[in-house]
Amino acid sequence: MEFLFNSLVELITQTSTNLPPDVRKAMAHALDHETPDTQADQALNIIANNIDMAATDESPICQDTGMPTFLVHTPVGVNQIQLKRTIREAVAEATRRGKLRPNSVDSLTGKNSGDNLGHETPVIHCEQWESDEIEVKLILKGGGCENKNIQYSLPAELDHLGKAGRNLEGVKKCLLHAVWQAQGQGCAPGALGVCIGSDRGHGYFLAKEQLFRTLDDQNPDPVLAKLEAEVMEEANKIGVGPMGFGGASSLIGCKVTAANRLPASFFVSVAYDCWAFRRLGVRLDAKTGAINGWLYRDPDRPAEKMARTEGFPLTGREVVLTPPLTSDQMRQLTVGDVVIIKGDVYTGRDAVHAHLMNNPPPVDLNGAVLYHCGPVMLKQGEEWTVKAAGPTTSSREEPYQAEVLRRYGVKAVVGKGGMGAKTSAGLKECGAVYLNGIGGAAQYYARTMRKVKGVHWMEFGIPEAMWHIEVDGFVAIVTMDAHGNSLHADIEGKTGETLAGLLK
Repeated sequence: MEFLFNSLVELITQTSTNLPPDVRKAMAHALDHETPDTQADQALNIIANNIDMAATDESPICQDTGMPTFLVHTPVGVNQIQLKRTIREAVAEATRRGKLRPNSVDSLTGKNSGDNLGHETPVIHCEQWESDEIEVKLILKGGGCENKNIQYSLPAELDHLGKAGRNLEGVKKCLLHAVWQAQGQGCAPGALGVCIGSDRGHGYFLAKEQLFRTLDDQNPDPVLAKLEAEVMEEANKIGVGPMGFGGASSLIGCKVTAANRLPASFFVSVAYDCWAFRRLGVRLDAKTGAINGWLYRDPDRPAEKMARTEGFPLTGREVVLTPPLTSDQMRQLTVGDVVIIKGDVYTGRDAVHAHLMNNPPPVDLNGAVLYHCGPVMLKQGEEWTVKAAGPTTSSREEPYQAEVLRRYGVKAVVGKGGMGAKTSAGLKECGAVYLNGIGGAAQYYARTMRKVKGVHWMEFGIPEAMWHIEVDGFVAIVTMDAHGNSLHADIEGKTGETLAGLLK
C-alpha cells in the first residue's frame, strides 16, 4: 500500500480546495437567477470569485474545514485497522500543510490537539463490500452549518407552519422550516440531507449520508423524488436568499431517504450543508493504494471559472473605514451601506469573548474592528501566513458582545448571520455597527490580509487565538447599525410571513 498515504492527502486537499462539478453547476444556476445589483447578487459574486481562487491556489474554500468524515468501503481481507491509521496520518499531514484547519478540541479540557486528531476525530465509517477496489468518500462540513442541523419529532408545532403531522405533508413542513431557521447562519444557499424515520442517532447519520449524493441525481423512490422536487421549488420561494440577505436562491439541493422506525417515534433528521459543499471521493487499488479514479469529478477536465466579474463590483458609494473608529463615524452608517476596511483588525471567537468577560484584552480595543473569524494559519520561519479567513457565525457571541462593546470600546464587529436583540441594543448604546462578511469566502478575504502583526492567547489554539492582522480592501455590508436597525431581523420576519402562507 505504498501509495495510500499520498492518495489520501490528495483526496483531502482536493476536497478542501476544489468544489465538485455538481455543486459548481448549482451555484452557477443561483448566480444566473439572482436579481442583479442586489446584496444577494453581490454575495454570490464574491462566492464565485472565492471558488475560483481556492481551486487556483489549492487553498481551503472555507476556513472552517469542519469535522472530516470518511465513508470507506473495502474488499474482504483489507486491513481496516491499518487503513484507519493511514487516514489519520493523512489528516494530520493535510493539517500541517494548511489544507485543513486544526479543529479537534478536547471536550473536557478545551485543548486543541493542533493536528485534527483526537478521540473519534476524524470520523471514519468502514464497511466491507464485494468490489475489488477500496472506495473512500470524504465530506468536510463546517461548524456553522453543522449548528443548523435540526431534528423534528412528529407530530410537532412549527413556527409559522402550525402542526406537522406524521405524514409526508408534515415532513415537507419540517424541511421548509429547516431552510427558514438556518437564515444566513448556515451560509445559504444550502443543501439538505434528510432521513425520515429511524432512531435519533442513526437518523442523523443517514441524513448526513444523503449529502454524498450528487445534487443533480434522481431519487430512485418516486415518492421521495417528488418530495425533493417540491421542497426545492417551495424553499426557494421563502426568500432567505444568499447569506440570509433575501433573494431567490435559498436551497441548492434536497436529498431524502426513509428508514423504518419504532411505532412510538417519528423523527425527521436534517443535515444542513452550506454552499461550500465540499464532498469528493476516490477509488483506490486495494494492493497499492494508488488512485484508480475519482468520484464526483474528472481531474482531466479543468473546472470552468465561476466568477462573472473580477472581485467585488465597486460603485463609488462605499465607505472606507480606517481604524481606530469613532462613534460619530459609526452613527453615520445605516443598514445596506457597503464598507471597505483598511487598517488593523483583531480576530475573536468563542474563547476570546468568554475570556474577555473576566480578563482585560492584551491590546487596546478602543475604536477597533473585531472580526469573528477562526483563520487557517501557516507558520513559515518566524512569519505567519493567512491561508483562509472568512467570517464565522456570530450568533454564538450573543451572550458576550454587548458587554465587550461597553467595556472595551470596540466600534465595528464583523461576522456572518447577524446577532440578536441584546447586541442590537449594545450597538445603539455604544455607537457601533455589525458588518456582515460573506460566509465561506475564505480566500477572497485572505487576499485582503497584508500582514500578520501579532497573535495573543495562542493557548486557545489557532482558530480561537486573537490574531492582529493588517487588511486592505476588506469588503463587508452594514446589516445592523447604531440606530437599532437589523437586516437580519427584517428578513427573518418577512420570510416567516412568506413561510406561513406558502402551503395554504
